Amino acid sequence: MITHTARDALGVSDPDIPIDLGHDVTDDGVFQAVQEGYEAVYDALPDGSTFDRIWRETAYRAEFPVEFAHIGFLTLSEAQQMLGYLNLRSGDVLVDLACGAGGPGLWAASASGATLVGIDPTDSGLAAAQRRAAAVGLSDRSTFQHGTFSATNLGDASADAIMTIEAFQYAPDKRAALGEFARILKPGGRAAIVCFEVDPKKVTGLPVLGVDPVADYSPVLNEAGLDIVSYQETPGWADRVYPTFAALMDSADTLNAEMGEPAAASVLVEATITVSLRPYPRRVLIVAERSA
Repeated sequence: MITHTARDALGVSDPDIPIDLGHDVTDDGVFQAVQEGYEAVYDALPDGSTFDRIWRETAYRAEFPVEFAHIGFLTLSEAQQMLGYLNLRSGDVLVDLACGAGGPGLWAASASGATLVGIDPTDSGLAAAQRRAAAVGLSDRSTFQHGTFSATNLGDASADAIMTIEAFQYAPDKRAALGEFARILKPGGRAAIVCFEVDPKKVTGLPVLGVDPVADYSPVLNEAGLDIVSYQETPGWADRVYPTFAALMDSADTLNAEMGEPAAASVLVEATITVSLRPYPRRVLIVAERSA
């Protein structure tokens, strides 16, 4: 039902353009449709001037350095708070999971002196992150490689800290993912997770969000051997999330023309679901520490 409604509302007439966020999960633990959607968006971003303007003005109200621009809702003050919790020192290894084009992770590495390892399942996201690292002079202490929340391809106790921004709600197996966090963190290392809690009642039967919805991550963190340091709702998130997605929906024709139907459909289906269903009770910043 969501797929047909979105296709009609977005004017995606070509039946070969996929907009169904299906249940298929790759062998290393990521929704195939989500991965393909992000690939299309990252490829289209250089041509997406309207998307870029709406996102910068509304999603984080230009409150993030332009050289580290991203397609999340993270503000600079939130990033600074997160970095304070991670206790990074120069030379520490910071792993950014679902790093995308690398903006927040590279900002954190620049601000802290840490070495960054970005993990993402998308070729286009990793390529964009590598280009950005070169542009901001961080190629010498950043690497970007394929992986997912539950299969990072990193060694045991190899990370001093982990960060992940507004992607964890899409992990198809939260317990497996947090088990991977605990495995790669050094004892005493911390993970900072900015994500949305998901109301199971609102996403029943819905692809992706309905597969493993979590309304409170505390029990899952504890099961993984991660001690909660802080768990708090981020202030003012709804005042940015809903207007951003509404503005994108209002600009559907322009987004289709500038970015192409595959990328625009990916953006606009997420917008339609978020605005129409309001599946997120809260957007939270969680900080957890691996037990010694």
